[in-house]
Amino acid sequence: MISQRNIPNGARPVNRTLFVLAALLSAAAAPAFAHTGAGPVSGFASGFGHPLGGLDHMLAMVAVGVLAAQQGGRGLWLIPAAFVGAMLAGGALGLAAAPLPFVEAGILGSVIVLGAVVALGRKLALPLAMGLAGLFAVFHGHAHGAEAPAAASALGYAAGFALATALLHLAGIGLAVATGRIAADAAPRLLRIIGGGTALAGAALALA
Repeated sequence: MISQRNIPNGARPVNRTLFVLAALLSAAAAPAFAHTGAGPVSGFASGFGHPLGGLDHMLAMVAVGVLAAQQGGRGLWLIPAAFVGAMLAGGALGLAAAPLPFVEAGILGSVIVLGAVVALGRKLALPLAMGLAGLFAVFHGHAHGAEAPAAASALGYAAGFALATALLHLAGIGLAVATGRIAADAAPRLLRIIGGGTALAGAALALA
């Protein structure tokens, strides 16, 4: 499924796709560095560090990247894009202190469900995969926004957590592609094991 000969159309030029996405997000984040001082710069740094500071965030976002690679084709970039877009919407709600029920349950549930979907290794309809990613992204975004430092620049903070999230997605895609190149025949099974491990880790976090 992930081997060089079996990668779906659109997934093979993955390095170019990842580079373009990272470059676009870096450009979007550039205004955060346009001024010196604590506001924009510290806002960007705080936002960038937030997804990296929680194992639940990291597991879910890497799982989105693995899922995108499994689906291939346009899903390779549309699934992560759906997550980032919905996460920014959730972040706006959090920054505005708008209530959203079951945020922690939604975050932990995302790790379990996304891991389980990867473990199943099934081809999903693209709208379903995007909707699933987007649904859970709202909870992650709300948590990011609600926990923003009071003095942080909202735009810088949002740019920071969007870029960190996209890079975690890229890490998941890279993991899937590397697995396919190193162990082509075993790649689908290995990715399913990774997905199962992710789901189990989410369950352990929920019980902790």
